[in-house]
Formats: sequence, structure tokens, C-alpha cells
Amino acid sequence: MEFTSIKGFKDILPGEAGKWQRLEKAARRVFASFGFQEIKTPLLEWTELFSRSIGQDTDIVSKEMYTLKDSKGRGMTLRPEATASVVRAYIQQRLYQQNPIQKLFSIGPMFRHERPQKGRFRQFHQINAECLGDPGPISDAELMIMAMVLLEYAGLNNLALNINSLGCAGCRPGFRGALKGYLSERRDALCADCRRRSESNPLRVFDCKVEGCKEVVSRAPSITVFLCKPCQEHFACVQDYLADARIPFVLNDHLVRGLDYYTRTTFEIQTDQLGAQNAVAGGGRYDGLVKLLGGPEHPAVGFAVGIERVMALLEIEDDVEPKGPDLFMAALGEGAEKRCFNWALSLRREDFWVEMDYGSRGLKAQMKKADRLGAKKVLIVGDDELARGKGLLRDMATRVQEEMDLDSLLEVLRERLSHG
Repeated sequence: MEFTSIKGFKDILPGEAGKWQRLEKAARRVFASFGFQEIKTPLLEWTELFSRSIGQDTDIVSKEMYTLKDSKGRGMTLRPEATASVVRAYIQQRLYQQNPIQKLFSIGPMFRHERPQKGRFRQFHQINAECLGDPGPISDAELMIMAMVLLEYAGLNNLALNINSLGCAGCRPGFRGALKGYLSERRDALCADCRRRSESNPLRVFDCKVEGCKEVVSRAPSITVFLCKPCQEHFACVQDYLADARIPFVLNDHLVRGLDYYTRTTFEIQTDQLGAQNAVAGGGRYDGLVKLLGGPEHPAVGFAVGIERVMALLEIEDDVEPKGPDLFMAALGEGAEKRCFNWALSLRREDFWVEMDYGSRGLKAQMKKADRLGAKKVLIVGDDELARGKGLLRDMATRVQEEMDLDSLLEVLRERLSHG
């Protein structure tokens, strides 16, 4: 019997993993410059954490969570998103007592049982950033700018920042009522899921990808008409900060987020290259979530970047050659193999990527292997070269060879490899 991976779960093979590492490295570099620190939370949380924060009427909670029971019958769930776990840690560990404003980021897998398609998997990975403790619009703008900087730094182009305001607990009920009335009059034009959503959670209808539903919501009431004065002023300030930073954005009054905890500012960074799954990143403000989960009344704002979707875009845009070893050591003879082995270890301790062939094969076979690996340089050393105290260093791009003094070999190699 041959085992295969579960549908919607994907192996990340060595060639692709290198691209993931570069994206994660870019994220850590960008986040550090904005003052964000990494937090790691468990994959498994109590089910109620997500049902309370995300909302019982969302598709995530009602259909998509991977839930199991422990020996006492208590529900535990593989995290479907990161924000609830970060907020739980923020409350449980009293992080707000250490610093009134916490800037946190995390990188890792999430799990949702939904239909796999391009850019969407049942185990998927996200880069998340959360700023807790600051109610001001400058934090909203900073998070959006940071997300754009990260994606541009990763090598993505032609992205569109869409922004909207979902209002607050004071002004959103008016919009919800108007939208519910509008949808009830057009119930027959909605899909079965949206008929249900139009009663329990009408804002979710904006997320539907069915053409008939998209047509209906395209003429739906705009939430911006219902915003109270404080929400209007907050959203106007967000736009001012983005404009001052020369970050282009699109006002999209039909943009909502799929989770119940969002308030005021919401945003998505979209592309036209991934079909229906056009959001590469998204987030917004969730001022009531900390209190909802048992903490103090602290505001917060955050976003998530879908790593698989970034990778799909990089496949389209990225024509960078895969990285190969800094050096391949072609050793000919037992004595040469032992010396090369020790030289390789010394260079590896200094973070150089060095490869060897351990099959005691001839030079021609070893050179073919070096070429196949994409090695930048090859050091050729045989027992005869050891006796003379000389080796050959071959540049694989230019095919130029030069003789090397083995007594000062490591010192020269460090310099040559450091400068390409």
C-alpha cells in the first residue's frame, strides 16, 4: 500500500522550502524595523476560544474547524486563525502589564476544512501581525503600510490595497438592519448559503463568490452612509496617513472580513492573478475582542498574509535562479577526502554551504554533480595535489581555474566565497 497526503494538505519540498524561508526572513526583517516581536502559540486551543471570538454564525465555526474531544469530553480545535490565540496569550500572560502597547507577530500553520482550490489548502500557513493597546488611526495605517512593505520586499508587484470601515457597535446595527431588509427583498436571487447568511449574519453575503450573489450585493447599501461621527473621523485619519505615506489605496465600501470580531478599519491587499482567491493579505481593527475573551477593554488591530498565496504569485513573477552551494569539494583519493572533509566542516561552521561527493568517484562524475547542484565554485584536490601543496579552484560560471596554496586555503576561500 502506498500512502499519499490527505486532500488539502501539501508537502513543501526542498526547492519550494527555500522560497518560504526567504519570505519568512523578509517578514522578520520588516517586522523588526517596525518594532514587532515574535510570539509562538499552540496549534491546539479550546474550541470555545474560536466559537466565541470568530462567531457561531461564521462558516469557519459552523463548517470548517477541525475539532476533537479530550478524555473528559472537552472540545479542542486546531487553530483556524491566529488572532484569537494571540489575544488569549496576551490576556493569560498579562502582557499588557509589561508594556501598554504590544506589537506581536507569528508565523505558522492554520487548519480549515474547506474546498481546496488554487491558493487555498486545508492546512495553510500565515504570517500574522497584531498591535494591541492603541486605539488610534495611526496604528491602522502603520499595519497596512507594513503589510505592503513586506509584500513588496518579498518581490510582489501590481498589488491593490482596498480599505473600508465597518463602523462600531454604535453605528453598525443601523447598516445591518438596512442590509437585512435589502437582502430579504432579493432572497430568491441568492444562493442557499446566502439565504441563511442574510438572516443570521448578513455581512457575510459580501464574501460570496457566486455570480448571482455578487450582482445583488453590488447594489447593496453602503456602510459608509451609516458611520457615526467618531468612526468617520477615525477612517478619514487613516486615509490621511496613507496618503501622506504615498501608499495608493482603493475605497471599497463593500469590503468586509469573514470574522465577527472586526470593527472600524478593514483592509485587503488584492491581486488579479489568483482567480477568485484574490486576497493575498487582509486584516483590520478588532477593538472589542480582548474584552470579549475575558481581558481588559484594550483595542487592537492586525493582519494576516497567506503564505501559499504569496508563493503562488512568486511562481508567476519570480524568475530568480535557485541558490546552489557556495563550494563543491572534488576530492580524489583517500587522503584528499579526509582533508576536504575537515576543510568543509570548518567552512560550514562559518555558514558557507559546502558539498562533497562521498562515493569516491572520478573527477568527471564529481564535476557533473557539482554542476547539477548549481555550485558556484569547485575545489579540486587529489593525492598528487596534496603532495605538492596545491589545489585547483574552478569558477563554474566563467570556467576559469586558478591554483591555490593549500597552506592558506581556508583563509583565501573565506574571502573568495564571501564576495561571490
